[in-house]
Parts: sequence; structure tokens; C-alpha cells
Amino acid sequence: MAEMTKIEIITRQSKLEELKNALNEIGINGMTVTNVMGYGVQKGQRHHYRGVEYNVDLLPKVKVEMVVCSVPVDDVVNTALAVLRTGEIGDGKIFISSVSRVIKVRTGEEDREALL
Repeated sequence: MAEMTKIEIITRQSKLEELKNALNEIGINGMTVTNVMGYGVQKGQRHHYRGVEYNVDLLPKVKVEMVVCSVPVDDVVNTALAVLRTGEIGDGKIFISSVSRVIKVRTGEEDREALL
């Protein structure tokens, strides 16, 4: 059985299309995309409205999730880094974890076959 790995990428919403296109070029043809809110080093942003300053603690981000077994994990990570890295705070994070089992609900196929 081929090793299956889940990759979660959290980054700016503005980078989503570029990331999707780059991942498609290396053979990633399925992913789940979720709009999320969060903060890290940025600690939110300060805004002014009618002379009053206020903080927005949670910033809008996008989370892209995929499980891979035929595309090398390093290829996915390197592609994501090439697209997302600006050197500024807020570029995002990549989480990598092992997946023990996958089942395709419609057919009952498992593991690698369920991902194809």
C-alpha cells in the first residue's frame, strides 16, 4: 500500500487561484478549500472608522487540504512555497500528517484507489 499523506495549507485568500493552478500543474487534481479566520504572528490589524481606532483580531484566510499518495509530498510543499512565499508576515503555514485509511463513500474503494 502506498503511503498517504494529508497536506493542509493555510494562506492568504488572494493566493488561492495561483496556488490551485500551480498544484494542478504537478498533478494535484483534487482538493478541499475552506474559508477560515485566524491569526498568528500578525495579531490582527488596526483599522480606523470615523476617527475611531479598532482592532480586527481574526483575519480571513483560506485553508487548502489534499491527501496525496502518487505525487511526492516534497513536490507539493515546494510548489506551495514557491507560490506563497513573499517574505511578509501572513504568508501562511503548511501542515503535513500521515493518513492511515481513506474510503470513497460512493464505491467503497479504499486507500489509493479511493483517491484516484
